[in-house]
Amino acid sequence: MALSKKPTTGMKDILPEEMQVRDYVIGVIKETYGKFGFTPIETPCVEAIQNLNSKQGGENEKLIFKILKRGEKLDVAQATTEEEVVDGGLRYDLTVPLVRFYSNNEAKLPAPFKALQIGNVWRADRPQKGRYRQFMQCDIDILGEPSNLAEIELILATTTTLSRLGFRDFQIRINDRRILKAMASYSGFAEESFDNVFIILDKMDKIGMDGVEAELLEGGFAKEAVDKYLDLFRKLEEAQDGIAYLAETLAGFLDEDVERNLQEIISSVRATKSSDFEIVFDATLVRGMSYYTGTIFEIAMPQFGAACGGGGRYDKMVGRFTGKDVPACGFSIGFERIILLLMENGFQVPGQPKKVAYLVEKGIGGGRLCEVIAKAQASRGEGLNVLVVRMNKNKKFQKEQLEKEGYTDFVEFYKDPLKD
Repeated sequence: MALSKKPTTGMKDILPEEMQVRDYVIGVIKETYGKFGFTPIETPCVEAIQNLNSKQGGENEKLIFKILKRGEKLDVAQATTEEEVVDGGLRYDLTVPLVRFYSNNEAKLPAPFKALQIGNVWRADRPQKGRYRQFMQCDIDILGEPSNLAEIELILATTTTLSRLGFRDFQIRINDRRILKAMASYSGFAEESFDNVFIILDKMDKIGMDGVEAELLEGGFAKEAVDKYLDLFRKLEEAQDGIAYLAETLAGFLDEDVERNLQEIISSVRATKSSDFEIVFDATLVRGMSYYTGTIFEIAMPQFGAACGGGGRYDKMVGRFTGKDVPACGFSIGFERIILLLMENGFQVPGQPKKVAYLVEKGIGGGRLCEVIAKAQASRGEGLNVLVVRMNKNKKFQKEQLEKEGYTDFVEFYKDPLKD
């Protein structure tokens, strides 16, 4: 069988031009989040399969790259269940590993703990534009802070980072899982059907109100419940203050502190933001992960036509590991989509040192070569990026290729009979 020079489906090679942009973006992320008090951590790419299959990852649990047991532990011939042959998997996000990390190291960590994680994750998903089977995620999380100070800090840190990368006119859409549940309960849906209702509601921006209505009815839900449910959304469009309208309409179904909590987050962010974006309440925002317990948010960028990050509060997740709930909230930037947008718009990394290429004639050696290397070292010491390469026969083509990599100056060195 012939070897394949192409990456595995859903993976990609990263060329030098993009790698330079990725390194720059990671640097901006680390520097900006550091100013907000977030501390970098790292977790393994492999997690125990029971952690990944904990019923908290939503649809992502169907996309796990699973790892077989090794050596004597693997007995495929005698196995009757998957659990007998699988004991690990590649992480599908950074939240599950973070919660395990926190549960294992809580005594060594400050309270609250503000974590920054940047790393690859893997999902056996259908590849498409901006979506791969291996991709970088960038998460910030605050564990141990029960108040909405966590949400405010996460939103401000993330929007400040996006602003530094040149993004403008984007939206932070915000909702609360408790509002979603209260609306469904008020309308007459059974609690065990909530997840199915929300999956259909999540398609609102793609199929519209009529499409959501059709799918709910096709799903076997009672027309009375569907009509009452969608009527809430129609009246929301007419309300001056959607949060206040829902708080009043859903009285008895919705916790009283939800309205105050959301209004406070929105007003605080609007009053203190330093970049060009808007934060808006959106009752159709769902977020797929079942571990969210309260506030949820998402980054909407019109130039991409899709979400470029999101997050929310997951106060019950640590308790699955330790038996004791810890308030937790996180925000993830869609790193790969951000890079895609920057590359498509011809982004140039600012403040790069001048790049000079030394073209050395073939046959140069001895003292002459030492002279060239010494000059290159001196220029590097002065802050220049210096590439020393052998000169090709077709110098014009060689320079054209180097110009694509950002080299602006070329110095040619030829043999010196007295030194070679």
